[in-house]
Amino acid sequence: MEISFLSTTVIVFGLSILVLLVCYRLKIPTIVGFLLTGVLAGPAGLGLVTNEKEVETLAQIGVVILLFSIGIEFSMQNLLQMRKTVLFGGSLQVLLTIGAVTVASLFLGRTAAQSVFMGFLLSLSSTAIVLKWFQEKGEVESPHGKTSLGILIFQDLAVVPMMLLIPIMSGASSDIASSVALLLVKIALIAVCVVVLTKWVVPKILYWVAKTRSRELFLLAIIVTCFSIAWLTSSAGLSLALGAFLAGLILSESEYGYQALGSILPFRDVFTSVFFISIGMLFNIDFFLRHPLVIVLLASMVLAGKVIIAFFIPAILGFPLRTMALVGLSLGQVGEFSFILSRTGLDFHLLDRDTYQIFLGVSILTMAATPFVMAQGNRVADWLLLLPLPGRIRSGLKIAERKEVFDRLLHVRDHLIIVGFGINGRNVARAAKAAGIPYVITEMNPETVRNEKAAGEPIYYGDATQEAVLSHVKVRQARVVVVGIPDPIATRRAVEIVRKLNPSVHIIARTRFFQEAKALYDLGASDVIPEEFETSVEIFTRVLVKYLVPRDRIEQFIAEVRSDSYQMLRSPSGEKTSFSDLKFALPDVEVNMVWVGEGSFAAGKTIAEMNVRRLYGITLLAVRRETEVISNPGSELALCAGDILVFLGKPADNVRFAEALTQQR
Repeated sequence: MEISFLSTTVIVFGLSILVLLVCYRLKIPTIVGFLLTGVLAGPAGLGLVTNEKEVETLAQIGVVILLFSIGIEFSMQNLLQMRKTVLFGGSLQVLLTIGAVTVASLFLGRTAAQSVFMGFLLSLSSTAIVLKWFQEKGEVESPHGKTSLGILIFQDLAVVPMMLLIPIMSGASSDIASSVALLLVKIALIAVCVVVLTKWVVPKILYWVAKTRSRELFLLAIIVTCFSIAWLTSSAGLSLALGAFLAGLILSESEYGYQALGSILPFRDVFTSVFFISIGMLFNIDFFLRHPLVIVLLASMVLAGKVIIAFFIPAILGFPLRTMALVGLSLGQVGEFSFILSRTGLDFHLLDRDTYQIFLGVSILTMAATPFVMAQGNRVADWLLLLPLPGRIRSGLKIAERKEVFDRLLHVRDHLIIVGFGINGRNVARAAKAAGIPYVITEMNPETVRNEKAAGEPIYYGDATQEAVLSHVKVRQARVVVVGIPDPIATRRAVEIVRKLNPSVHIIARTRFFQEAKALYDLGASDVIPEEFETSVEIFTRVLVKYLVPRDRIEQFIAEVRSDSYQMLRSPSGEKTSFSDLKFALPDVEVNMVWVGEGSFAAGKTIAEMNVRRLYGITLLAVRRETEVISNPGSELALCAGDILVFLGKPADNVRFAEALTQQR
């Protein structure tokens, strides 16, 4: 028995390594690779694994750990933050898909119970595939990333009531009323147990375990908690998966959740891979070869149908056409939890063997197609924007809000436009407000727009990759545009359109990675701030501070590093050189601005009296006094409190001059 188990394990994981290497080369998701491994290793493939029970046992452990980790990552706080997308958008997507599939199945001659169950299976999408794609592309925080994630969270939660309804739908219980009542009682008892364990039992146990500072003991406590609750729910007639999810949810509300997740992740990856391999072993290649057209046709219909349904969910939530397209294309596949439901439905005779094989074929094909479908998202969005669709569908803007934008921005000029109101956008807005700079914000999250507008922010809903939205916020009259959205594709499009609409505006774009900066400069960005690069600057700055390096030397070093690194990314152009470009042409000098505060010794003194060139080595270029800009000021000009001085000099000299202006009389 031991030799058989070890040989099965070696064969399964050895073959998975080879298959995953090929999938990596072809950029196919790892989940599809695991499914293909199961197909090859199973009895319908090469027949390398004969004892499927051993693999199924490991697969059950994989399901438990997978749902346990999802329960830990999920929290009630996350649900509240995304409640509209999760509860409204997610429920709408699931119910519409179930309804459409049920009608289609009834038309094909299936019973009502079988039709609804088929709707359950096809209403779910793959959290693992979609989330991994968005993480690799850096789009998790984008509007389409958040919307897709919210819908996927609801789908994962919907698995629980679906599994509880399967025995009732199958007729395993003849008394439906009592079965429903018993189901409600079980749900109530589960809710009570979750509250008790979350508030009083598990945190105290883990507190005493954590006090020992033993990683081994903590890991054992986590595993025992997971499997104990899973075993209890299974003993009560519910599923192991439900118990595992509840165990994770209990831990997510404690201060030990993140540590528990970090401890369990390696086990999750290993055992979850076994789960998908076991699913692949159930797939019958001979059956597929006998019905290839049927399976491919059904897979295409499922993919198209789910994309169309998911396409309209963001529109109902208020998002524009581009977000609709990207969300729809990301949710077209069948999800991993559908496999769990299908096995349960097979046990309760809601699926026959042939239908089960068709379902497996359809699921694997839709999963394999997902990366290629999602890669076409922006092209599809561009094509849809060319269609003569109503403006309300294209931009997602409400008609009343459009008029409000026109009314408020009718006479605005020289303002700052902030694209995206995440952490970067909020900080820019805060600084602009403190400096008295007029600004306007565009944001694609309707909840954020509503909340911030109520707080008094000049924020408007719209997609900055569309000319109409940028025209509404007067981009042609703006002085500076800051693009701070996390979506790299949308950032490029926004920069390109802004530059086309206003050739003279100064565009500052934020990007995650250093290598993305060149493309943004080529599209017309004036300054690109790579988070990766600026993080390294902040790190070495703090290191130098700890080693007591003088501040002026640090500032000089930062200026040199930024000048050298950013210069590599900029290509020559025919644009006229401005003050903001001097730092690239003259790396030893930079242009800075400083504010003359109330009580500053400089207030009331003339430029000649300050003798700034001899004492500080800087050249005064301009003085901004309220709305007036005094270029090349004469030596007789007296400075006033509130003036903003624009000056040129070496980094160290600039720092000395700025510090001098802070001195009081």
